[in-house]
Amino acid sequence: MNEGVSPVLVVPGLNGSGPAHWQSWIEGLIGAQRVHQDDWSRPDIDSWSARVEAAIGAQSRPVWLVAHSFGCLASVVAASRQPDRIAGALLVAPASPDRFGITSRIPDTALPFPAVLAASRNDPWMKFMSAAHWAERWGARLVDLGEAGHVNPESGHGPWPAGLELFRQLQASAPAMTGSLQD
Repeated sequence: MNEGVSPVLVVPGLNGSGPAHWQSWIEGLIGAQRVHQDDWSRPDIDSWSARVEAAIGAQSRPVWLVAHSFGCLASVVAASRQPDRIAGALLVAPASPDRFGITSRIPDTALPFPAVLAASRNDPWMKFMSAAHWAERWGARLVDLGEAGHVNPESGHGPWPAGLELFRQLQASAPAMTGSLQD
């Protein structure tokens, strides 16, 4: 990552996005930093969002968030507490907050930074119409991935050039002061 370029934080979901996951591929490719959780098998919105918030606060510049599944929910909660520290967010295959009984704890207003929500039409963790609802609430650009499952290795998403391109497009659409991805 070049000096002057906003850092990228990768925020995995349940089980931490292993080495075959697209998030791990992007992390290694662009030099992103992973937000680690105390217990990857226990999704807890308070502890997970606190870890994301701490990772955001540890950076000297606004950060880019690249989140997946429950990591999307933790990212949105953390970002709502310090929106001026976020350059933008790529939210991929978010998990439904209803599944975890936390819907009322998830911000439901427009995010004050550029965001893309990429959703699949056959994701077992969130129905596409629900993803469209959250994208609208958050003011995020909805990207229809078609039938891409949960956008993880089990659905064929290890290295994911299309996801990297979505991230590059998001960065390009953001105000110039935040910097952009440099290879």
